[in-house]
Amino acid sequence: MRVRDGFLLTATCCVLVSCSSSRHDPTEHYYLVAANIKVPYWQTAGAGLVQAANDIKVAADLVGPDNYDPAAEHEAFQHALGKKPTGLMVQATDVKVLRPDIDAAVAQGIPVITIDSDDPASKRLLFIGTNNHQAGLTGGRLAAKLTGGKANVVIYTIPNQPNLEERMHGYKDAFAENPGMKIVQVVDMKGEEGTTFDATKEILGNAKMKPDVFVCLEAIACKVVADVLNREHATGKVVVAMDTDHGTLDWIQKGVINATIAQKPYTMAYFGLQLLDDIHHSKAPLQTGANNTFDTLPAFVDTGTTMVDKSNVDEYIKALDAATAKKP
Repeated sequence: MRVRDGFLLTATCCVLVSCSSSRHDPTEHYYLVAANIKVPYWQTAGAGLVQAANDIKVAADLVGPDNYDPAAEHEAFQHALGKKPTGLMVQATDVKVLRPDIDAAVAQGIPVITIDSDDPASKRLLFIGTNNHQAGLTGGRLAAKLTGGKANVVIYTIPNQPNLEERMHGYKDAFAENPGMKIVQVVDMKGEEGTTFDATKEILGNAKMKPDVFVCLEAIACKVVADVLNREHATGKVVVAMDTDHGTLDWIQKGVINATIAQKPYTMAYFGLQLLDDIHHSKAPLQTGANNTFDTLPAFVDTGTTMVDKSNVDEYIKALDAATAKKP
């Protein structure tokens, strides 16, 4: 870790080569801009960025605030843009805040790819990430199966973040297939563990609520939900999480969380950097939107998901630790 000009940076890679056979110039430098970069999800993405940077021998940094703060992410993007980067990847959290940044970068000839969360109305070249609607469908159908299609559901999310909105639509569509599944409360957890903890305590203390299912649309909420359920001895609840925070995986091992939908942030960052590098060296005009039949870039690259439950959680933890281990 290092601090540069007021921003917390995760020092990912600065591997430069000067041999004449390399196509890379020593000034090439890529950035991945995200919010909440200290959480395991983005640390895993950072590991993918490191590996890709090592493989193609360029410099790359993961930058952004260490909590959920779209305004601070905007500042980190502006800071990176001021460095005249070779290319940028960005998590589109609040599109109203970040869209002008994306469009300004592309207008300067800098290729921009969105990962994890998309803004298709911007001039980004393409999106690399999860089919978030499908992820919501998967989670919703699992919750319905585990409860016999009849349950009161509480959902934790961050409003207006595109990927989370798409997951919400997926859950609602799954519940429309099972009319007995009722969403009784949607919690704005604000990207904070403390807010999640307090809200869950309040929900469990409300005798009229009687929730059967707790669903988390983002990475950090469900480990907190599981902790509160355990403290309050609230057994028999179904908990469906998102992503692979170690705390989430631990609660799956303990049987409090039923399953989590694991994304592939390592793959997103790894492939994204390689693709940005290819785009830069192609010297072709930047294509925005990828809406033409003869575009050379897709509009969306689906990196896929994996359902992790008690049957495969031990194996998944081993693979995750191996992939994110610091290498000499």
